[in-house]
Amino acid sequence: MKTKAVVEGEGYVVNGQKCFISQADVAHLMLLFARTSEGKGTRDISAFMVELDPENGTPGYQVVRAERKMSMRAVHTCQIVLDDLRLPASAILGREGQGFYLAMKTLDESRLPVAAQGVGIAQGALEIAADYAQQRVQFGSPISAFQGIQFMIADMATQVEAARQLTYMAASHYEQGGPRVTMYSAMAKLLSSDTAMKVTTDAVQVLGGCGFTQEFPAERLMRDAKATQIYEGTNQIQRIIIARRYMGGGG
Repeated sequence: MKTKAVVEGEGYVVNGQKCFISQADVAHLMLLFARTSEGKGTRDISAFMVELDPENGTPGYQVVRAERKMSMRAVHTCQIVLDDLRLPASAILGREGQGFYLAMKTLDESRLPVAAQGVGIAQGALEIAADYAQQRVQFGSPISAFQGIQFMIADMATQVEAARQLTYMAASHYEQGGPRVTMYSAMAKLLSSDTAMKVTTDAVQVLGGCGFTQEFPAERLMRDAKATQIYEGTNQIQRIIIARRYMGGGG
């Protein structure tokens, strides 16, 4: 992280650049992380709440690019430049140096909606595949009568339900303030997003050539599923978190 917030007068002046910022071109309120010191490691980072005026512009704040993504196109993902963005002292969350801690605690919660999103994408793909298999006729029978297709649908349904139940459990653990929130949240995000990728890919396969066209929504769900394996921490990061927590090594 290179963006810096320097004390000036009764507030801060922020300079830097950020990328992959969701809804940066339409948001009225933004959570911003910046360095307020040097040499303290994670304690250099502080968090700020920034009020924006997307209609009339905000001095020191500029959106320079909206990414052209393979999926999740309804959510704008932008690059921004902060050039002498001035913030009042009241904009800081907590105290200076608490930003990294706040970010990590936020991820425990924000990974749960991504897990739920993965379950929803996978469920939608499963329903599309099952409906198509019962309507598509080959060799005088609907393809749902073929054991190869039945096995695929069975595996997809089982994987979706496993991801759903783990997501429910992790969410319940979070609501109850359980001691393993970080690990269960990472597990739910990992399993649900991997399941979404696997199930949507299989759904495209069940639809065959039709699955490869944009006339059917299976290909879009497959593209959407890919994003869930990346944001809120890649699934490789989730595996590191789970292993460290499970073996008592922190992280």
